[in-house]
Amino acid sequence: MEDPKKKSTFVFQAGILAAAGMLVKVIGLIYRSPLLSIIGIEGSGYYNAAINIYTIILLISSYSIPSAISKVIAQRLAFKEYRNAQRVFVCALLYVLVVGGVASILTFVGAPFLVEKNPNAVLALRVLSPTIFFSGFLGVLRGFFQAHGSMVHTSISQILEQILNAVVSILAAKLLIGLVVDGDATTRAIYGSAGSALGTGAGVVIGLLFMLGMYRLNGDMIRRRVERDKTWHEESYKEIFKVIFTIVTPFILSTFIYNCTTVVNMYIYLYVMDYKKMDPILVSNHYGIFSGLAVAVVNIPIAIASSMSSAIMPGVAASYAKGTVAQTRKQITRAIQMTMLIAIPAAVGIAVLPRPIMQFIFPQKESLDIASGLLAALAVTVVFYSLSTLTNAVLQGIGKVNTPVIHAVVALVIQVAGLIALLLYTDLELYALAAANAIYSFVMCVLNHLSVRKHLEYRMDVVKLFLKPLFSAVIMGAAVFGVYHGLILLIPVSRLVLLIAIAIGVCVYGAVLLLVGGVSREELQAFPRGYTLVHIAERLHLLSDESEGTEKRKKRRRKKKRRKKRRASL
Repeated sequence: MEDPKKKSTFVFQAGILAAAGMLVKVIGLIYRSPLLSIIGIEGSGYYNAAINIYTIILLISSYSIPSAISKVIAQRLAFKEYRNAQRVFVCALLYVLVVGGVASILTFVGAPFLVEKNPNAVLALRVLSPTIFFSGFLGVLRGFFQAHGSMVHTSISQILEQILNAVVSILAAKLLIGLVVDGDATTRAIYGSAGSALGTGAGVVIGLLFMLGMYRLNGDMIRRRVERDKTWHEESYKEIFKVIFTIVTPFILSTFIYNCTTVVNMYIYLYVMDYKKMDPILVSNHYGIFSGLAVAVVNIPIAIASSMSSAIMPGVAASYAKGTVAQTRKQITRAIQMTMLIAIPAAVGIAVLPRPIMQFIFPQKESLDIASGLLAALAVTVVFYSLSTLTNAVLQGIGKVNTPVIHAVVALVIQVAGLIALLLYTDLELYALAAANAIYSFVMCVLNHLSVRKHLEYRMDVVKLFLKPLFSAVIMGAAVFGVYHGLILLIPVSRLVLLIAIAIGVCVYGAVLLLVGGVSREELQAFPRGYTLVHIAERLHLLSDESEGTEKRKKRRRKKKRRKKRRASL
């Protein structure tokens, strides 16, 4: 029997990456508030217009490189083909050198055409263009280490990237706005958005330098493994480039379509609002609130799913390549469970306390009402996006790389039709964007689940994975809502009361989840600091003795079998 004290490598590595992802998102939100105060709602609108285009180009050129490369390298490492794995790494670097360089140049030159509906975003997009080139190399290095089962390097590089991004964005925005002496508010907003874009580039560069340093530190070990490799088949560079193109291209298409909904929705919203003769500055400001504030908060818990996807990809690819489908199913269940245990209560918390949460992060009064309403409307997408992101990675890991592409196209068509209808025939405006996000992520969830069930004969335990966390989260939501609105009457300090309510909510959620059997003893032990959590739960009498009971029943059955054998021998 497996030693229960043995750490689950997958869970541990996923926990590291998830924690880093959460920290990165929190840092991003912390610096957004002072940055918003500097560049204003108008500047935020220009920056978000530029960053959306930048993101799409990054998706095409290098965004999906870490996942694709980690899958290809992990498959070779599973069979100890170290020389072939290293050749994949070299070919990937050449791939991003060409693709990233071309994409960067085209972005700089074509910026006026790419943001034609928002010409004030041209400067910010041009500042972002060199970042596309460096991001490709950073992605390859992250994918290389992820394939080797180490998420620590990626995690640290992400944190360093976001810290420098925050510092440079604020300082550069303030400096560039200070250089505009005689300009109007719009000119200052343009230069402020360019300063924000400069921070994004600085963050990527520091992340790349860190990953290069880590690769050099591990250089001797990598060379020794390659030299000792006795693999009978050495893949040619031509074969490897063919593999990279056949794997990376579907990854790019899937990731591109999956994430391009933001830009598609932005263009549809801007065109329809223009058709309705709405003030373009007001429209830009409102979209900045939706994209830069509400969506930014929702993306924090979704980051858990993204981290889990990166962590699960090498393991799924390796176990499926070896033919151990049962192990693949087990990894999928564990990943879904960990993701839903966070995504579901996060969605409920956002839904019941949208205004206090938004006020805690973005206290600007002029945008608070709109941002809070949008945050509540987007709450359900936390669950849908988390699950669809994870199942995307599963399908890609088992080699069904074209399946998520088809699903993404179908979901995009359905949500575009819904968004256009809502914008033209209702007055929902920004809430139509929230509805479109919900439609898209839900369709992806359904289609991905059907495909995973078909190809892996995988059956989700709906009660344990979804219903028990949901029941616990609803109880938590009621407690958090009551505590917050009760305490705010006694302690009129919103931020302090929110922190107290969240702390109580976490305790309530954990207690109810354990009482209803949402997490077993063994599953809790696999979590980071799992044995400490088990000890606390036992002291509070929250953890059932199901595992001991099961073991006792097994012992009784073994004794009965031995007695029967003795009787038969007599």
